[in-house]
Amino acid sequence: HLLTAGSHPFTDEEFQKAWRELDEPQLEGGWELFTETMGIRIYRLYDKDTGLYEYKIFGVLTTCTSELCADVYMDLTYRKHWDQYVKELYEKDFDGHVAIYWEVKYPFPLSNRDYVYVRERRVLDMDGRKIWVILARSSPETPCAERRGILRVNTYKQSVALESDGACGTKVFLHYFDNPGGMIPTWLVNWAAKVRFLTDMQKACSNYKDYCQKK
Repeated sequence: HLLTAGSHPFTDEEFQKAWRELDEPQLEGGWELFTETMGIRIYRLYDKDTGLYEYKIFGVLTTCTSELCADVYMDLTYRKHWDQYVKELYEKDFDGHVAIYWEVKYPFPLSNRDYVYVRERRVLDMDGRKIWVILARSSPETPCAERRGILRVNTYKQSVALESDGACGTKVFLHYFDNPGGMIPTWLVNWAAKVRFLTDMQKACSNYKDYCQKK
């Protein structure tokens, strides 16, 4: 999808690792249950170097199929419609590096953050199970100049695995870490890590058909 032919920024093993957590969550080594709500469990792991947490989310989105979820997740233009925190979001070729540029709105008086990252989606067939895996990570090697007044996030990684729950919904695994830099109040970081993304995502899935028809 997103990269020049023949360039894959992620290994097969990284894809395998992501979907396996749907069956066997890997929570050794200090992961703690952070919150549980509406059938979604969020675990966090403290990172001593940064004082921040990385997160793993497990749950079921009951109202959208895994294929729909994956399509919504990949659709950058649509994301600008449903995610009120997106200031700019697009994919482009930066001197031979195809990457995504994403500016996130932060509440006053905090500076906005921006990300330059690569991502890849694969549909895996694991013994007849169809699993969508999407991996993303920051790409500091992409030649995209920093902008005045916006803090560049250089450490960002995310992996998502999606599979049918056997009914009309989707089993989800999401692993997320970023270091937004600067002095950000803990409540904001925690709030952002809570279920907001998944609840918004579920709503976005239900409106996607209408959006596509209007295009």
